[in-house]
Amino acid sequence: MPGCTVTNLTTPPRNTVADIEQHWYRDTFLSHLLAPLGWFYCFLAVVRRALYRRHVLHSTHPGVPVIIVGNLTVGGSGKTPLVIWLARFLREQGRKPGIVTRGYGGAATDWPQTVTPESDPDAVGDEPVLLAREAGCPVVADPDRVRGARRLAQTLGCDIIVSDDGLQHYRLARDLEIAVIDGARRFGNGRCLPAGPLREPLSRLSEVNACVTLGTPKTGEWGMALATRTFHRLEAPETTAEADRFRGQAVHAVAGIGHPARFFEHLRGLGLEVIEHPFPDHHRYRTEELQFRDGGEILMTQKDAVKCERLAGVTGWYLAVTAQPDPALGDFLQRWLKEQGGG
Repeated sequence: MPGCTVTNLTTPPRNTVADIEQHWYRDTFLSHLLAPLGWFYCFLAVVRRALYRRHVLHSTHPGVPVIIVGNLTVGGSGKTPLVIWLARFLREQGRKPGIVTRGYGGAATDWPQTVTPESDPDAVGDEPVLLAREAGCPVVADPDRVRGARRLAQTLGCDIIVSDDGLQHYRLARDLEIAVIDGARRFGNGRCLPAGPLREPLSRLSEVNACVTLGTPKTGEWGMALATRTFHRLEAPETTAEADRFRGQAVHAVAGIGHPARFFEHLRGLGLEVIEHPFPDHHRYRTEELQFRDGGEILMTQKDAVKCERLAGVTGWYLAVTAQPDPALGDFLQRWLKEQGGG
């Protein structure tokens, strides 16, 4: 917007991860300097996995099938929308799914936490509350995913469990692994932390059961799109609007997710003029961070809305999206369920 100045009353907190990420997705002096640490990290990851595979370290199975939805990289890749789609898909197949999640950012002292749509995101984390609202199945948050999975299976009557993230959480035994890939950023410079974004070496992908790519897939991957549903009023979600309502004006786009740029570009793809306000993933907002002098509309992700709807004096809209994976993924899952004897 020509002549625009910064309009928020406070400066967004410094996102240290975002500062480092610029070195993860290209070759820089720093990424080369950190490469030996990345090799060591990869080595430790391979050794740790080998110890679990050889039963030196022990995995625990909750007694019902477990599907892991995770990724190799740090940051957002579309896992949460896929988990929601998967839970709904499993219900359509006559199953009783439950979701176990770490509850990252939750301040509760007593775990596991059975999450409801009314749960406090400060206590259990923002993603668990979003999952509880959208997936239509029991959700349990617990840093110990084995304990959380047991609650789902033994207390809440679930006959299949979906783990939101947890590809590297080998204590929880699994029956199926789905790796989600960011089709735009892929694997960055291909190095492991801290030199690159990888949590494990790329060879790990050869061991998963399916790869789902948000965006354009490559050979051996299934594609997935995020379909825009509509905008909802933050303080009255039953009030909706289409993108046309916000065209012809500059809007404040707020995103505290793993990859804020994806949200900003999505809004621009809808024809909107965007003033960007990126925040760290899982950021706990303060009212003053969402007050803008020009009175422009505020648009945010559904995940951010979970935390912002409780802030006094904050008005705005959130954009609801739905995962649309390749139908071949559904066919694959139906075959797998039959092999499990439950579909």
